[in-house]
Amino acid sequence: MAKPIVAIVGRPNVGKSTIFNRIIGDRLAIVEDRPGITRDRLYGNGEWLDRSFSVIDTGGIELGENDEILKSVRAQAELAIAEADVIIFMVDAKAGVTPADQEVASLLFRAKKPVVLAVNKVDNLRRQEDVYEFFSLGFGDPVAVSGAHGLGIGDLLDRVVEHFPKEADDEYGEDVIRVALIGRPNVGKSSLVNAILGEERVIVSPQAGTTRDAIDTPFERDGQQYVLIDTAGMRKRGKVYETTEKYSVMRAMKAIERADVALVLINGEEGIIEQDKHIAGYAHEAGKAAVFVVNKWDLVEKNDKTMRDFTQKIRDHFLFMSYAPVVFLSAKTGQRLQKLLPVVQQVAENHAMRVQTHMLNDIISDAAAMNPPPTDKGRRLRIYYATQVAVKPPTFVLFVNDPELMHFTYLRYLENKIRSSFGFEGTPVRLVVRRKSEEE
Repeated sequence: MAKPIVAIVGRPNVGKSTIFNRIIGDRLAIVEDRPGITRDRLYGNGEWLDRSFSVIDTGGIELGENDEILKSVRAQAELAIAEADVIIFMVDAKAGVTPADQEVASLLFRAKKPVVLAVNKVDNLRRQEDVYEFFSLGFGDPVAVSGAHGLGIGDLLDRVVEHFPKEADDEYGEDVIRVALIGRPNVGKSSLVNAILGEERVIVSPQAGTTRDAIDTPFERDGQQYVLIDTAGMRKRGKVYETTEKYSVMRAMKAIERADVALVLINGEEGIIEQDKHIAGYAHEAGKAAVFVVNKWDLVEKNDKTMRDFTQKIRDHFLFMSYAPVVFLSAKTGQRLQKLLPVVQQVAENHAMRVQTHMLNDIISDAAAMNPPPTDKGRRLRIYYATQVAVKPPTFVLFVNDPELMHFTYLRYLENKIRSSFGFEGTPVRLVVRRKSEEE
């Protein structure tokens, strides 16, 4: 099931980014005491009461403004509201209820989403009395918080989690490969869906997925069942969706959470842009199998080196996803389309692969013999044994004498040895280093 999504919204300079950083436990958002610092939505992950969720930090909503940047910030906030399961409405205890707060409240009432009202900057007991003024906004009991001092964050998250959708069982079987098509607008996601389904005139009945607005399309090919999770074809919800490219990131995140394999579409005619890297990064961080799909290859002027050169560009731009294979095709003409699903099936199998413990330890022992573990101040790293603890993605724990002796370059060396031995093409591989206690 996809993670619930929490959007933090409010007028400028009420402390949204500070609360965002408190929730995710990181300083991802820039915090500065003047309005307008947060221009785009930022995304992070939080956890509370055993529930994981995604958090969106938005720029301040300024309604009725003509400035182009302010209009863009408002559009971003509206997109976040549309995607969210729960909204944290931030206001400022020092400023009291302002006309801008009342306008934001009107916007949130129209959204018909669960709203938790958070009154920020309640830094002392005297400020507690200022909280009651905010009952007038019509969202029930406000929660007093202090982003600067970390006060009230637990109470706030208690209220937020109460509104999360109930966790549902996955409606698809273990053998079904769930494939998310992700990418920025105009890379051809809808065209690729149609091309895949139309190749053998498969008649399908699109059904609403568990993620709101996503369309799941089950189909079968060569005895293998798939579900396409399409994030395309959803732009026409007002001008905002037609003019704001960054909407695609939230759509992609929701689809990625439910997928086994992410097809990262790139427009072969336009080449790689920064947005492509952001979207691909979410698939990598989520631990999903991935395939780069270079679409519109029919429109590219080619010679005998074009494909090789484009592949190298992908490797240069996506250093963190060197494991992902690249497929060139044209959804429009069907050129090379037959190569895609066999690759999807292979990377899905690799994503779910388990290796035998004795074979894994043989590989680790051989790797250590060929390239001895690092030393620090006379102490050498000792790897006692390794074991696989999870799949999707394959995750291995290395038990050692001192985790601090494990240099990241040596960890990468071990990962490469594991990959070359077991063929984990298309999937991230995670290595966790733990100290072996005396009792073990």
